[in-house]
Amino acid sequence: MSLPKLHLAVVQCALSDDRRDNVSRIEAWVREAASRGAEVVLTPELFEGHYFPQHEREVDRDRAQPVEGHPTLARFRTLARELHVVLPVSIYEAEGDARYNSLVLIDEHGEERGVYRKSHIPDGPGYEEKFYFDLGNTGFRTWETGAGHLGIGVCWDQWFPEAARAMALRGAEVLLYPTAIGTEPATPAEDSRDPWRRVMIGHAVANATPVAAANRVGTEGEITFYGSSFICDHRGDVVAELGRDEEGVVVGAIDRDALARYRANWNFAADRRPDLYQELTHDDDTA
Repeated sequence: MSLPKLHLAVVQCALSDDRRDNVSRIEAWVREAASRGAEVVLTPELFEGHYFPQHEREVDRDRAQPVEGHPTLARFRTLARELHVVLPVSIYEAEGDARYNSLVLIDEHGEERGVYRKSHIPDGPGYEEKFYFDLGNTGFRTWETGAGHLGIGVCWDQWFPEAARAMALRGAEVLLYPTAIGTEPATPAEDSRDPWRRVMIGHAVANATPVAAANRVGTEGEITFYGSSFICDHRGDVVAELGRDEEGVVVGAIDRDALARYRANWNFAADRRPDLYQELTHDDDTA
């Protein structure tokens, strides 16, 4: 029996530090995506406010809120149920004294299916995330939804092939990455846009798994976010994208029958040699 195509959307926009305004604007883009047939709508990382980890400020740790009773999650549960779309929602999560860069998966029925906490935390000029976020303790997660089996990492996770492979081995049909990335304050001449896209396209090819990434645009403090959100298929061919400065939403269709046929011919998982990969679980090459 033929599988239905999966319609993915990515939202890209500039964000202020007004939570209510940001949430309303993101909701409008989600509605636009749903009106164009999207079943899964990916929005940028930490879209409730400015990208605050540019500097270490204790007051910004107060932005974190628990999952339970979170007002944005409540609003997006209602939205997902109304539009019958799957919404991965990026939040700054508080759990006791811990703080996490988290992703809550809301399914097409408006139900929270679980939390993923960002595993890889960067630390450098302009991206001082270790000051704000504890290391994620959920492990890599995937979810079976009415729109397909989804694997979701958060921003810096997207640079790590181990994360993509782990999600693919858990059955992910698609890999999704909400993102906040742009210029490097310490090295302003460096442009990471193309390597950023290439590494995720490499994950798509190496795992025969489509990939989508949603970034923000605009200048916030010392960082100009370079957008370039995209959706690529299992061959790494880009099927939908947005420019460096463009605000909007694009929708891409994933042919799940073609994906299944391709995976049958390019079955990387079947030819893996885990017995040779011990070095991947050690910090150096002496083990």
